[in-house]
Amino acid sequence: MTSRFTELVVDCHDPELLAAFWCEVLDFKVIDRSAGKVEIGSWEPTVEEVRAGQMPPTLVFIRVPEGKSVKNRLHLDVSPIDASTDDEVARLLGLGAAKVEAGQDPARSWVVMADPEGNEFDVLRTLAPSSYLIGPTD
Repeated sequence: MTSRFTELVVDCHDPELLAAFWCEVLDFKVIDRSAGKVEIGSWEPTVEEVRAGQMPPTLVFIRVPEGKSVKNRLHLDVSPIDASTDDEVARLLGLGAAKVEAGQDPARSWVVMADPEGNEFDVLRTLAPSSYLIGPTD
């Protein structure tokens, strides 16, 4: 017997706003929408695929009345795949994210940010091939 990690749920005030933000960040699409709830993912899960093996979880944004009051106990880490970390941070700032000072060590190799509702996440080192970062050598 086993279970699968199928969804990560985020409580929020505006599910549509956060779903749109995270779709842009992760290149996900909306796969389900109902009153007060939006689910996004990189794939549309079927029962058969989930039973066959662990697949990437979806993100579900659910409207709740209360606001965020403390630092997240759980957060997402993202790694740019086709840009430098600095370029990705600039892109995310343009999408509505903010840099956050969370008492992290100044020598850290990641950037702490918050989505438009203040949920913290980290931008880690880039996974982009060096040719994306350096450009032509002629």
